[in-house]
Amino acid sequence: MSRTIRDDDAVETVTVEKRKKKIAGWREWVSLPDCNIKRIKAKLDTGARTSALHASKITPFTKDGASYVRFVVHPIQRKNKPAATCVALVIDHRRIMDSGGRSEERYVIRTTLRIGLSQWPVELSLTNRDQLGFRMLIGRQALRRRFLVDPARSFVTKLKRRQSAK
Repeated sequence: MSRTIRDDDAVETVTVEKRKKKIAGWREWVSLPDCNIKRIKAKLDTGARTSALHASKITPFTKDGASYVRFVVHPIQRKNKPAATCVALVIDHRRIMDSGGRSEERYVIRTTLRIGLSQWPVELSLTNRDQLGFRMLIGRQALRRRFLVDPARSFVTKLKRRQSAK
């Protein structure tokens, strides 16, 4: 299906995929169930290729010949509590450029991301985001084919409520 968009004198045809994508705001409450993080405020940034998570006390170690990393996440900005200690398999080391043009070597892990009722595995680089406004940045690779980001909206999705025990 295609539609025509008018912008003054220019006419552009845009192809719309058959599979409907969900809408998310430029910032959302998300969760990382593998790290037991129920809520963390994230910036959805389609200008960033890679997703990043604020991590401290990053400690690499080897177990059964595989590289792992242990790290601490403080999900609430400017607060030391609560804190979640996470352990994850290292899938890569990457040199990543931040928005200020500085390059940094980072550990990359794969974990489950939940936005609203959707969840899927994503790659996250671990870095110090203490001075930034969000503890987590979700880049376009994690969002592609799943969400459209509306830059005029915030907190559009709802986190899945826990089902009561029966």
